[in-house]
Amino acid sequence: MKPMQFIIGLGFLMLLPFVSSAQRGSGGWCTPNNYSRLFNPQSIVELKGTIVAVEKITPEAGMSTGIHLVVKTERSGNMSVHLGPSWYIDNQDVQFSAGDMVVVKGSKITYNNAPAVIAVSVTKGDQVLTLRDKKGNPAWNGWRKGRRQ
Repeated sequence: MKPMQFIIGLGFLMLLPFVSSAQRGSGGWCTPNNYSRLFNPQSIVELKGTIVAVEKITPEAGMSTGIHLVVKTERSGNMSVHLGPSWYIDNQDVQFSAGDMVVVKGSKITYNNAPAVIAVSVTKGDQVLTLRDKKGNPAWNGWRKGRRQ
């Protein structure tokens, strides 16, 4: 009986690295959760403004950090613009910093009792970063570093 327990234990140890890497996955950004359900294709807006700050946030417990912009607009004042997970945004050609002029298209939502936008696309000069399709499906679903789809 002891050899069988040893074989089962050894098999479990061999599978452990695969189980732990599967749990990391997308950091909760590709799962249907309360945060991702905030996106509403019927509430798409466009806003133009200047980036005041680029910040990291954790939208919901169990999610990895994400990037959001604080954009100062003429009409709305400062607006929080949620881009996506840090691991995805940091690997894109378009990068953002304070002072950049941007045009944002996205779903206007209420997040933490304040207006915000979940970005579909962000245009900076002649560069466009597309983050979601019109239904809100993230561009990072199935994305791997070095294999952009």
